[in-house]
Amino acid sequence: MQKFAENFWNLRGTYRVGGVLNIGTHMSLVRRDNGRFVVIDGCGLDDAQRDAVMALTSNGDQVDAVVHVHPFHTMYVDATHRLFPKAALHGTARHRRRAPSLPWSDVPIEDWGDDHPFADVFDLSIPDGVNFVCLDERVHVASVLVRHRASGIIHVDDTLNVLAGQGALNKLLPQSSLRMHPLLARALKPTAGAADAYAAWARGLATRWSDTRIVCAAHSAVRHLPAGGFTREVEAALGRVSRTLDRHRAKHG
Repeated sequence: MQKFAENFWNLRGTYRVGGVLNIGTHMSLVRRDNGRFVVIDGCGLDDAQRDAVMALTSNGDQVDAVVHVHPFHTMYVDATHRLFPKAALHGTARHRRRAPSLPWSDVPIEDWGDDHPFADVFDLSIPDGVNFVCLDERVHVASVLVRHRASGIIHVDDTLNVLAGQGALNKLLPQSSLRMHPLLARALKPTAGAADAYAAWARGLATRWSDTRIVCAAHSAVRHLPAGGFTREVEAALGRVSRTLDRHRAKHG
């Protein structure tokens, strides 16, 4: 468990594709001004990680809520609820469909407005121009991005990626800059203006969250950025998918 700010912790978990390649996953803990916690996402915890989380949160009693922000990150929903059974449980509509027996609270988070339950501590953003849930379940482009306002740290699943080698490969393969999801073309809505909407969302994010210095990405790595680095890297990531967006414009307008 890594503490990145006074009230923000991130834990890195293992997630293996095909049971072999570990692309990693994560969860974050945020302490509010009242001293109580919100957990973002869930991941498999080893004994040491679980002990650290329980020690930090008074054996879980100080956790008020668990918020799952990516519709296709469902593997650890049940386990995280068992870890914090008293916490209010928030998720997307797909989480509700996948685990209908759990005590989901309020409306799906993709429908939250500016007055959402954690407006005192988080800024949220959902990419425009793409389907939040794609029929092709391999396409995980959209999610709810969470920014801890006090520290400027972003917790993100898949929508923004950081590529890095795992294990011994980490020393051989340098960490990448921020990247858009590689399956963006399959997520864009088949309508006129979708590519422009996505580009406008990305540019707006780069501006609004420009003082971000740490991005905790679900798969592979945490990205530490210099001043102005978030804006530059998001704009560069958008530039890398310019051909994808141009092809969409040519086809759909």
